[in-house]
Amino acid sequence: MLGPMDWDWLNVIGTVAFASSGAIVAMEEGYDLLGVLFLGFVTAFGGGVIRHLILGDSTAAIWNQGLLMGVAAAAILTAFCLPQKLLQHWRRPELWCDAIGLGAFSIQAALYAAGRGFPLVAIVAAALLTGAGGGIIRDLLAQRKPLVFQRGHVYGAWAMLAALAIGLGWPREGAPLALLLGLVIGLRMASVHWRWSLPHRHLP
Repeated sequence: MLGPMDWDWLNVIGTVAFASSGAIVAMEEGYDLLGVLFLGFVTAFGGGVIRHLILGDSTAAIWNQGLLMGVAAAAILTAFCLPQKLLQHWRRPELWCDAIGLGAFSIQAALYAAGRGFPLVAIVAAALLTGAGGGIIRDLLAQRKPLVFQRGHVYGAWAMLAALAIGLGWPREGAPLALLLGLVIGLRMASVHWRWSLPHRHLP
């Protein structure tokens, strides 16, 4: 079972990571403060909304997450107020934020779907769409090619791998859960460093 503390820290980690990522992308595109806030919130909560939709839950539950919304707002405003010199070197931290958000939210979604008794395919789909969904919405709103589909950025595969581990019986409490999170983050950053790619074809 997923303990309340596990759920809480996965929620906070994923929210801070994706809210910061969305804010930075918005600033890279020259958005004003409202645009930065909007893209940050969409990135942080978009994946959760998609998860609720595909698993048949009410999306209205998002409005009951007042504390997480406050956490997201604090992360977005902190990113917005960072000195320009720090933001100029943000590329690597931005990738780390994306990797952390991917790991936290994909594991959370997989545990949620498994706890509801859904089959393995639904667990994998929930993890992929929750972990990558906010980033996809962010990139589309910023008129960018979604990171999950880019060569040299193995992204969604790591969310699916985490979901498979959970669906096949990965221990779900304490250190093993943190270990799985670290594994997803590590593999994601390794794929960026060595530019791993899934098989692809290009039609001219």
